[in-house]
Amino acid sequence: MEDGRFSERLKAATWQAHGEAEQHGFTRALLDGALPVDGYAAMTAQHYFAYTALEEVGRALADDPVAGPFVDPALFRVEALERDLALLYGPGWAQEIAPTPPTATYTARIRQMADHPAGYVAHHYTRYMGDVSGGQFIRKVAATAYGLADGAGTAFYDFSALGSLPRFKDAYRARLDALDLDETARRSVIRETGLAYQLNTEVLADLGRRHAPGLAA
Repeated sequence: MEDGRFSERLKAATWQAHGEAEQHGFTRALLDGALPVDGYAAMTAQHYFAYTALEEVGRALADDPVAGPFVDPALFRVEALERDLALLYGPGWAQEIAPTPPTATYTARIRQMADHPAGYVAHHYTRYMGDVSGGQFIRKVAATAYGLADGAGTAFYDFSALGSLPRFKDAYRARLDALDLDETARRSVIRETGLAYQLNTEVLADLGRRHAPGLAA
């Protein structure tokens, strides 16, 4: 077995894929406050489908010895996304949104992880840790760019229920380090995390083509 903490190995092995998602034109436009509001709304809608799948599978794996320690109701995002979508699309939001083809591919992969708890951890890590870490800045940018006050339209990024975010992230990394997986399984988690980043980047690329073609090349 390779030396080193698994959380550090996972971060190092997927750093390039993580960077590609962060540096995508759509993401840069969002972080620069240059993304049209319809692009922000569409991204929120695609998040809704992804997190619905993540949380459905999470609840099914809540008692699993590998995935279960990561399933924390304080992290769940679907209800917050529903509030955001009601503001961004209006009360009939559920009839206004649909998963894009890349999102459908992504959510199908997440649902396959119901039979692969270690793989579910890879998808959980990719989404939740990314949004806890970067979401606070996105929340501020979106509030300013779209005139969203008092958390309206940005509830997705409100992780106050977790308490101290640095402590939460330290505890999350400790859970990764404590995973009772052999080396083959750990390498599988690393590969699945890379795939999760790739699927997320494909979702962003499609959103860019639809909503910000001049910004998201």
